Amino acid sequence: MKLKTLLASTVAMTFIGLAAQAQTVGFSQIGSESGWRAAETTLTKQQAEERGIDLKFSDAQQKQENQIAAIRSFIAQGVDAILLAPVVATGWDSVLEEAKEAEIPVVLLDRRVDSSDDLYLTAVGSDLVHEGKVAGEWLVNEVGDAECRVVELQGTTGSSPAIDRKTGFEEGIAGHDNIEIVRSQTGDFTRAQGKEVMESFLQAENGGKDICALYAHNDDMAVGAIQAIKEAGLKPGEDILIVSIDAVPDIFKAMADGEANATVELTPNMAGPAFDALDAYWKDGTMPEKFIQTESKLYTPEDDPAGEYESRKDLGY
Repeated sequence: MKLKTLLASTVAMTFIGLAAQAQTVGFSQIGSESGWRAAETTLTKQQAEERGIDLKFSDAQQKQENQIAAIRSFIAQGVDAILLAPVVATGWDSVLEEAKEAEIPVVLLDRRVDSSDDLYLTAVGSDLVHEGKVAGEWLVNEVGDAECRVVELQGTTGSSPAIDRKTGFEEGIAGHDNIEIVRSQTGDFTRAQGKEVMESFLQAENGGKDICALYAHNDDMAVGAIQAIKEAGLKPGEDILIVSIDAVPDIFKAMADGEANATVELTPNMAGPAFDALDAYWKDGTMPEKFIQTESKLYTPEDDPAGEYESRKDLGY
């Protein structure tokens, strides 16, 4: 048997052997800062159970150092793969190099990293810039030629969603001088911070009377902001337009109540495509595309928000 044939046969048998065993996968999750994040965790655990995968879960509580420690722990345990939802985009090179040296494939979920793409197997997520652009274009169509002062609740500073969703929104409103972002501050993707920052926006903008619209990088911050707007004596969805991203159940409830105007969906089922890619890789060494894009969709009050709320509320949001 020729050496090349023998090596190919050995590699194939190795992959087949791995595929026949129960796989162990480590999952380093950012935390539980939002309903969407909780749903992603729930669906990842469900997907792992359905596929017979032993999932080792680690909650980083919003701290990169906790994620790096978890990844090193997974490497020491000799897991078959690692899922990583990175809290920020930078600072991953060293630990990803360690995983690569250990021949453990890493799959990024819903966020990207500023590292060479040879350090991870693939990334599963939406086009975050596109999400922001869809939100911006919706606002352009909604306000027409009217003057519109926008306040922006940004996500976690340094995270890829915060960076890309801001970029996309600015692209969406580009060329429309009647629309201006007058204040922009992080709400760290949480309802509590969204409410707190919105309160400061309202105070700074004539009690909110000078605000035309709120753009929030996720629905949870928008829900917190809606509460602040109501407490200020204004009507969210009417006095201040609300557009955000994720499509969690509570934003549909707000929409059904007339308190929100639009959301762009980010599916929480990132694990399904991730495990599909890993299954193919384990089976015969098939290399996936470096980016597996999920679908995004704009929802408005015309899309039966009450029905969407009912269909989504039990998903763990």
